[in-house]
Amino acid sequence: MNMSTILISEFITSQALETLRSKHSVIYEPDLYKDRPALIAAMQNIDGLIVRNLTQVNEEILLTAPNLRVVGRLGVGLENIELTACAKRNIKVIPATGANAESVAEYVVGAAVALTRGFIPATMATLKGEWPRPRFSGYHEFLGQTFGIVGFGSIGRVVAKKAHAFGLHCVAYDPMLSEDSIALDGFSVPLLQLNELLSKSNAVSLHLPYLPETKNLFNATTLDQMKEGACLINTARGGIVDELALAERLRSGRIGGAAIDVFSTEPAKDLSHFAGIENLILTPHIAGVTHESNQRVSQMIADEVNRYLGV
Repeated sequence: MNMSTILISEFITSQALETLRSKHSVIYEPDLYKDRPALIAAMQNIDGLIVRNLTQVNEEILLTAPNLRVVGRLGVGLENIELTACAKRNIKVIPATGANAESVAEYVVGAAVALTRGFIPATMATLKGEWPRPRFSGYHEFLGQTFGIVGFGSIGRVVAKKAHAFGLHCVAYDPMLSEDSIALDGFSVPLLQLNELLSKSNAVSLHLPYLPETKNLFNATTLDQMKEGACLINTARGGIVDELALAERLRSGRIGGAAIDVFSTEPAKDLSHFAGIENLILTPHIAGVTHESNQRVSQMIADEVNRYLGV
């Protein structure tokens, strides 16, 4: 039996690793992405490559891997993989579509509740020794509000199901869909134009890929189309939102709160533009990363890469 060689340059779960090793020769170096020369050297004789989002799979890398047939992405975003260069060489790119949807959806709905009820500023005030009960009794229930989902693919639809279970009225925008509404489990989600969705929604969650058309899509103009006091949640990609414009509107109260899990530069080193803003959640790209989602993502890619390479 001729075994293929697979290089894994970032973390994968032990169970998925054993799945791959049962059929192929595997080189597992989870910190290899940090050492570009060593990564290039390791590419020479591999048939498959498995990465997360820190390994840059570009022309430079591909030129050193004449035998490469497949790239497995432990996640869904493909910004770190030059798809055109892969296509020219007939290299299959496999993302883990849908495998982290439950984790992202939990984050989104949880963040929306926290922002709507003012949990973060209430915590900060209470820690200072204040007791601002009258102030926070003026916040609204989550039940019955309108929840806007921008990008209605696999993750957006799981978000809608969880939001619907909370008693929210969900609406969506997706430039790739032409229907008037999408039927889910026992309810349907109307598809609106973006400006209409923004004007109606008490909270807006982003689930778009980072493309030339979506870069800074949520700029000053778009943000000003949002309902006064609405909340914004971004678990998609940082470059979709103009962070400076968002910070200005959070500080003024034009936008009531935000949960930002992704940033224009990652790791994010300077977030001083958000300093002093109360109703704000900032997290280090963790919405889709849980123990359970890591297991699902890793196993999906191990199975798909095995299937593609055969034995």
